[in-house]
Amino acid sequence: MASLKALKIRIGSVKSTQKITKAMKMVAAAKLRRAQEAAEAGRPYAQRLESVVASLAGKVSVSESSPKLLAGTGKDQVHLLVVATSDKGLAGAFNTNIARLARRHAQELLAQGKTVKIYTIGRKGRAVLNRQFPKNIVHSIEPGDLGKLGFADARGYADDLIARFEAGEFDVATLFYSTFKSVLAQEPTAQQIIPVAVPAAAAEAPGSGAAVTYEPDEESILADLLPRNVAIQLYRAMRENAASEQGSKMTAMDNATRNAGDLIKRLNTLYNRQRQAAITTELVEIISGAEAL
Repeated sequence: MASLKALKIRIGSVKSTQKITKAMKMVAAAKLRRAQEAAEAGRPYAQRLESVVASLAGKVSVSESSPKLLAGTGKDQVHLLVVATSDKGLAGAFNTNIARLARRHAQELLAQGKTVKIYTIGRKGRAVLNRQFPKNIVHSIEPGDLGKLGFADARGYADDLIARFEAGEFDVATLFYSTFKSVLAQEPTAQQIIPVAVPAAAAEAPGSGAAVTYEPDEESILADLLPRNVAIQLYRAMRENAASEQGSKMTAMDNATRNAGDLIKRLNTLYNRQRQAAITTELVEIISGAEAL
């Protein structure tokens, strides 16, 4: 059984930890407001651009002259998994959930005989995936504070991915990130970004059946929009991740603060019991000594 001094030291240590977790929760709450506003503000543009690109892609006939980001390589053998996480921990299951979705997708592809390559944006995602797929990671980026990333950063990542695609390093690229729903809910998401995914109902979006005339022709517009769409979807993922990270961190630090409070109560109870036992023992010894005299 721990001594009174050891219990007192431990109580002080847990109280210090509780102060830190409480402060981190408040910092996360302050950052969450800005990150959530940025994520919600960027969604309409990213979603609209994605639907416009899908609509245009559904109207053109794929040929040798079509943009490669639309036509693809004609194969479906080499898959690149772009796993976007954060560089920092203490955010609950935020990073783990994204990496778990990517790992499950990689295992399914490998079971089908496909070749899997992994491109990580974020130190935590690389750390998780490196345990099972150390030879599959082809590139890793440490973006730093997700809340400070701008469109220029996302454009740089997009240019690198497009250059690798045009060099024939992979056939399909899928982006993994976390969509922010609320402070308590962040949904791991997988989205194909290269080549552009054309849904079955693409011809009906975005005009709800309205006749749309494009000037210049659709292929010329796609040649400009497709690289931009990759950058916008990456930027959207960064914004969603920033909000999800702070939401998950806020929840994790709140739970840690509560757990620390419960532990302090239990330690105080144990300390008081041992102190009372020690006092009782001393009184018994004094009384016994007096009676012996």
